[in-house]
Amino acid sequence: MAVTDEAILKIREMITSGDLAPGDRLPPEKELSERLGLSRSSLREAVKALEVIRVLDVRRGDGTYVTSLEPRLLLEAMAFVVDLHTDRSVLEIFAVRRILEPAAAALAAESITPDALARLDDMIGSIHPGTEVEELVRHDLDFHHAIVEASGNAYLSGLVESMSSGTVRARLWRGITQRGATERTIAEHRGILEALRRGDGRLAEALTLVHIAGIEEWLRDASRPES
Repeated sequence: MAVTDEAILKIREMITSGDLAPGDRLPPEKELSERLGLSRSSLREAVKALEVIRVLDVRRGDGTYVTSLEPRLLLEAMAFVVDLHTDRSVLEIFAVRRILEPAAAALAAESITPDALARLDDMIGSIHPGTEVEELVRHDLDFHHAIVEASGNAYLSGLVESMSSGTVRARLWRGITQRGATERTIAEHRGILEALRRGDGRLAEALTLVHIAGIEEWLRDASRPES
């Protein structure tokens, strides 16, 4: 196990044992590294990784705090970032999505029906800033599937659909831990829809690329140790 991952798991144990709770301030770096038997550099890398996924809140000049996520969500988020360090498959899936889905959006702009456009509009209208994260993820999956389906290429649709199950957890944690994820998703989906409504394949392709690449970059940040 990488040293950074070991540090993350030791911080996780502090939460599990009740030594740390949501809102608590972490002990000073020197004290915490000695307590956990870790080097200060590995502890810094762990804190950086946990800050990226919003488990920890580093307040310059004040200290590092556990965020206000429920304990269950904190623990699962920490397991998720360890998984990202050890299993690159989810990043590879998003890299493939970044290739296939923009092309599907460009095809859909040429052939999408008024009914399909109305369905996409209804999907976006059902989501708002207060929507539960699980509902946001279902919306995201359905929205992307509907666009690929509208491309008229059944083989391409099948390929993208086969990757969906491998991205649910990543989508879920982005929704929980990335500030403004719901608002950003709504705005980006609406932009893609408007491009499809205008029949502008190049714009639909570009907006879909930016949308997927943004999630992919968030995942890369979460899995990248501090240099």
